Amino acid sequence: MAALPSSATIFYSPSLTPFTAGQRSLSSPTRIRSSPRVLRGFHSLRHREFHCFSQNATAGGRFNSFSCNCLSAVSTTTLDYEFTDGGKEVELRLRLKTGETLSPKDISVDADGTSLDVKEKRNGLLITLLETNQLFEKIMPSETIWYIDEDQLVVNMKKVDGELKWPDVVESWESLTAGMMQLLKGASIYVVGDSTEINQKVCRELAVGLGYSPLDSMELLESFSKQTIDSWILAEGVDSVAEAESSVLESLSSHVRTVVSTLGGKHGAAGRADKWRHLYSGFTVWVSQTEATDEESAKEEARRNKQEREIGYSNADVVVKLQGWDPTHAKSVAQASLSALKQLIISDKGLPGKKSLYIRLGCRGDWPNIKPPGWDPSSDTGAHPSFS
Repeated sequence: MAALPSSATIFYSPSLTPFTAGQRSLSSPTRIRSSPRVLRGFHSLRHREFHCFSQNATAGGRFNSFSCNCLSAVSTTTLDYEFTDGGKEVELRLRLKTGETLSPKDISVDADGTSLDVKEKRNGLLITLLETNQLFEKIMPSETIWYIDEDQLVVNMKKVDGELKWPDVVESWESLTAGMMQLLKGASIYVVGDSTEINQKVCRELAVGLGYSPLDSMELLESFSKQTIDSWILAEGVDSVAEAESSVLESLSSHVRTVVSTLGGKHGAAGRADKWRHLYSGFTVWVSQTEATDEESAKEEARRNKQEREIGYSNADVVVKLQGWDPTHAKSVAQASLSALKQLIISDKGLPGKKSLYIRLGCRGDWPNIKPPGWDPSSDTGAHPSFS
């Protein structure tokens, strides 16, 4: 079996305002069918030099950190565009200003692996039609072509991953929540971290967006014990609460299509490395506050955290580093979480199936090196083969 799956890290700062307007996502995009069109110019971006705005950064060892500016990703001066996913290629049609005759030299189209910049010249000025540094996924820039089709500019882009369905041309909350269903394949999500409040709010946003069932371990524990967590800690100590939450997580481990918020702090099971047996059944998002002021510093901090194996959170599949916290930004943090999960699963599309296998074999604690049926962890000699 391969080593521990890669972990994706996203840096989120409240100063970044999530994109909420200026684009239109078509729920069921279709190709335009009309009378024959006269094509004025046919242009390819092959053999150009492209500057890469987003990149994958690999840290030493088993930890991969995905650089991703998933917020404030799009600007556009028009709401009038249509998008089609044709399988291995995607097509974008932008409505040009009517009443004007445009030639190819009046259009500027620049693209790289994750960025697209489309401009139109009007009265000697370049007007941005669409600019994004976060396409839904990677494209092959040298295979990008564009042409003018009557009053529309058509941009055709070839995907790097032809099997991945794009809900929209850009990565947004709407496209992520729609597109993640094909990647998660029903796998549940656990939100972990030191703050119970943050875990709860991010969990609720994720559940609403994905159409999953939200579950709150604190609410379940307090309902069962008929007392608050604080009272429980005073009466029996933090270890008792952590053990109880671990039992709750065991009961939830066989559930699918759920988002679970876990307890933060010393009394939370997720903060303890020996309590992760049932958390491995789903994808885990570690929401961690940081004093880092930029993305590179946040990623370096995450790398150090991942190496501190005694911290339970270091087992998480993805890390979202928060620069400050504002409850009104919970949806943006949830979006960052989905962006990180998307990058992780795309890097290893077998992960959801492996999570399912882990559940079917009883969540025995043998993640990520899953042993064959019949393996007994109490009598393990280390000689057993593992599933790939």
